[in-house]
Amino acid sequence: MYLFLLFVAVPLIEIALFIKVGGLIGLGWTLVIVVLTAIIGTQLMRAQGAAAMNDLRKSFNDMRDPTEPLAHGAMILLSGALLLTPGFFTDAIGFLLLVPPVRRAIMAHVRSHVKVQTFTAGAPSRPPYPPAENVIDGEFEEVDETPDSGRSGRSGWTGH
Repeated sequence: MYLFLLFVAVPLIEIALFIKVGGLIGLGWTLVIVVLTAIIGTQLMRAQGAAAMNDLRKSFNDMRDPTEPLAHGAMILLSGALLLTPGFFTDAIGFLLLVPPVRRAIMAHVRSHVKVQTFTAGAPSRPPYPPAENVIDGEFEEVDETPDSGRSGRSGWTGH
């Protein structure tokens, strides 16, 4: 139900803002602002996305919990989608998601509602399946099975 309300409310808000802003500053300037926010937002998203990716790599290298860098990356990706969507309301939310203290506040709010029971990193302590008992170890050599045009009727296996 909340998702339905969101998909109805956001376009209505955007339409109302377009009408209001377009009436105040004119159609041309309204379109210029929409295009500029998309361009600026894309550049900001790229820079912050690269930084979030570096944080994620560092967390994997240091064997730390990657939850926070992943969440920041997801919020940056969402902000990019919102900034590329034409509208003032979605642009405002998109720019807010690019502000690190806002993302941290959202993470704190989500963290207060989610309880992580376990987190493990590294290789599993035991194999995921039992080892096979009847394994035959062997070596192989590739044989070219293309027929030789000079030796008709010969298989290449026997040399006849």
